[in-house]
Amino acid sequence: MTRILSSKRAAISIALFPKVLALTTLRLTGHPSLPPTASHTLHPALGSFSIETAFFEEYVGNTTSPNILTKNLLENLASRTGTPAEVRIGGITADSTYWDASQEIGLFNFIDDTGALQNTTIGPGFWESVKLLPKGTKVTVNLDLQDLDYQGALSVAESAVSGIGSQLDLLEIGNEPDHYLKFTPQNYTAIWAAWAKDISQTLGFTAPRWQIAATVEDPLWPYDAPGASSQLDCVCDPPRIAVATLPNLVNHTRLAMYLDLWQPRIKSVREQLGPDSFVIGEYNSVSCSGRDGVSNTFGQALWLLDTTFYAASLNVSRMYIHQGGPLALQSSTQLNHGGLSLYDLWYPVQNTNGPVKVFPSYSAYLFVAETLGHSKTLQMANIYPGRQANGSTITTAMGDTSQGELVAYGFWDTGHPSGTKYPTKFALLNLQIFNQIQTITRPKATFDISGYLQNSHRYITVRRLSAPGADVKEANVTTWAGQNFASGLAAGKFVEERISGGQIEVQASEAVLVIV
Repeated sequence: MTRILSSKRAAISIALFPKVLALTTLRLTGHPSLPPTASHTLHPALGSFSIETAFFEEYVGNTTSPNILTKNLLENLASRTGTPAEVRIGGITADSTYWDASQEIGLFNFIDDTGALQNTTIGPGFWESVKLLPKGTKVTVNLDLQDLDYQGALSVAESAVSGIGSQLDLLEIGNEPDHYLKFTPQNYTAIWAAWAKDISQTLGFTAPRWQIAATVEDPLWPYDAPGASSQLDCVCDPPRIAVATLPNLVNHTRLAMYLDLWQPRIKSVREQLGPDSFVIGEYNSVSCSGRDGVSNTFGQALWLLDTTFYAASLNVSRMYIHQGGPLALQSSTQLNHGGLSLYDLWYPVQNTNGPVKVFPSYSAYLFVAETLGHSKTLQMANIYPGRQANGSTITTAMGDTSQGELVAYGFWDTGHPSGTKYPTKFALLNLQIFNQIQTITRPKATFDISGYLQNSHRYITVRRLSAPGADVKEANVTTWAGQNFASGLAAGKFVEERISGGQIEVQASEAVLVIV
């Protein structure tokens, strides 16, 4: 398992203000059958969550006061795929989380006089809170490595096994260990192997139950060019704050070039551990808890959708979007302090950054879930801009005439009789930035998918992910198939279109799901 703290994109020269769409009509060409570069069968929990340990009970509540908003939002996703999103309980606070069997409350955070969260202690009630997740939710628990306290890590692991039983899927030793204790690959491996073996024997594991290599640093080989630097889209320090903008975030070329860095690792891990073994266990749009006007907007929803699908096309099995709050010890120069993070998909409780609310990005996960549906035989590929012979994305220089603004994914259901011959679904994204404050007519692009349809005159179904603009921060004007989810439940009339001819118009800052 490889985990990314922040899915920051590669450095590409992109204007900071909305511009004219480079391409207004995109005709998809090529053979419509399942390509050799298609992904493995997609995991039903592709869109999953990482929840910071210290903030876990703020999200799910406790047995006395369960958080109904979180329950409804998670149940919405599970009902669309038949499989709950997986939940990783971890993050930086996991490396300062301790077990106290006598603690009467489920979770206690020690915050010093400066407002810094120093450590977290959990008791038996914590695992009762975990049980509030949707039935069947698989849970990964992150253990403390930074203190080098084996007994402390073992006690948390033992409490998890006794507390949630079969709901516990995996354990993970340490959070981003390449950022502390001056670990080398050799001494980290030695400690990890000894701990994993001893904990497995103590707890009676008969098969491996470990999420491994929870590192944060980006690989460089073989794409070690300056343009592949990930040191962008971050508010940990002033220089990077300036480039954490919507146009820089919402661009397929930047996003794909960053994720392409991981292709050698994805291939190696899958060869050694199996097709579903590579996951991105923690990621977000703008690190150090996000940026206002970027991470809490509909623009992030489009980024999240493209990130999830492009990663899946590279055979990343599951994506755990991180939820939590700013941590004062993360960076001495970071922009955010206190409350919950601006990149969170919803605020389960009132906090210094705002009231209880759902953000536009949540609807991107609804889009993902309905794309997957209940199929267990769905595979996908990035049709446009597609991939070069070496497997990396086709950039503007290589022929993407949309300059990273138009993206098309195809989905083939190999369980259907003609499932390998033609796609059964398409995801079409127009990533051109259009803000609601603009007074110009909203641009649009036409995707012509007729060459990928068995019968281009047959009616196809279209569902839209829409908002008045990329800068929108409110879920009540963000719609998925005509409905908003601002309350945690669907509101409004369900809307889908029936179109023939294979030509679909998609507005700037909009995405559509096409069902054949």
